[in-house]
Amino acid sequence: MFAQDSIWTSLQLPIIALSPMDGVTDVPFRTITKKYGHPDLIFTEFSSAEGLGHGASELLKEFRYTPDHHPIIGQIYGTTPEFFRQSAILLCELGFDGVDINMGCPAKNVAHSGAGAALIKTPQLAQKIIKATQQGVAEWQNGATLADCPDFTAKILSQVQNQQQQLKLLSTTNNQLAQRRLVPISIKTRIGFDTEIVGAWIPTLLEMKPAAISLHGRTLRQLYTGRSDWEAIGKAADLVKQSGLGTKILGNGDIDSYQTAHQKIAEFNLDGVLIGRASFGNPWVFLETVPEILPTTKARVALEHAQLFELTYQSDSKFSFLPMRKHLSWYIHGFPQAKEIRIQLVQTHSSQEVKAIFQKFGLL
Repeated sequence: MFAQDSIWTSLQLPIIALSPMDGVTDVPFRTITKKYGHPDLIFTEFSSAEGLGHGASELLKEFRYTPDHHPIIGQIYGTTPEFFRQSAILLCELGFDGVDINMGCPAKNVAHSGAGAALIKTPQLAQKIIKATQQGVAEWQNGATLADCPDFTAKILSQVQNQQQQLKLLSTTNNQLAQRRLVPISIKTRIGFDTEIVGAWIPTLLEMKPAAISLHGRTLRQLYTGRSDWEAIGKAADLVKQSGLGTKILGNGDIDSYQTAHQKIAEFNLDGVLIGRASFGNPWVFLETVPEILPTTKARVALEHAQLFELTYQSDSKFSFLPMRKHLSWYIHGFPQAKEIRIQLVQTHSSQEVKAIFQKFGLL
């Protein structure tokens, strides 16, 4: 799966992308970020290849998107190569611009199963997973459909068809769902498990010729503590460039502005960066010139986000407004009376309640 044939080479360098983040980069978050921040590329939350293979149709909600999210990459994680093959076909059928394999998540429930960043300790399995994912894409290019995925249940097939229809109805341009094009494979990973092993780990990934590698500058053991090791990221960038494969290399960790992004890109010879936590309640972080963002502006966007969250998920049988509350807390960071506002926002159950609170504090 050669990089020169992929969406990654059609993007103007350097690339400043929205990092995939579990429990954060859902449809409403991506929509708001795309509208106000205009990142070059966005990723979905990750979804379990095993879960999909075992019929957990509710996981498909991670792969909802709207046409204006393009270019968008769907991310999957797990440990079973065959489920990656089938999940790759599923992501291709849904019209994603790429498939990203998570080999960097440090969460206990993921790593303890051998997935995410734990794959750094099982490099042969990591390669088998990449190969199976590439195989799935190649099969789809040659005409494979979800009918060729024996582990997907009828409910999953039905939900995918419904999502395809919705995307077709929303699309105002050429329908990517009908195009048997190359869908590149990329990897999101870390510099090591408990110590930095870029010198061994990155060549292992490069043997599989991924289109791109996004590297977080911490080990699994570090989680998100300490500072990101950009020297290790730079070492990885040198290895990628020396390979001559055309694989893109993006750094990740502690990027808090457009200016910081470009500084790291220039200093460490990168093709781009991913911005993660700095985008929480701050979709403007991707902009070169950030306009003055008043509390009233942030409150308006926060309310828009809450309304979009309801519109997206309120028809779900297990709808809850609870996941939206953390976003509201992020938006009001630094506000006058932030503590008082937060106490009330984290008890809300609807966008109407959010609106009333903002009006009460003179923010709308």
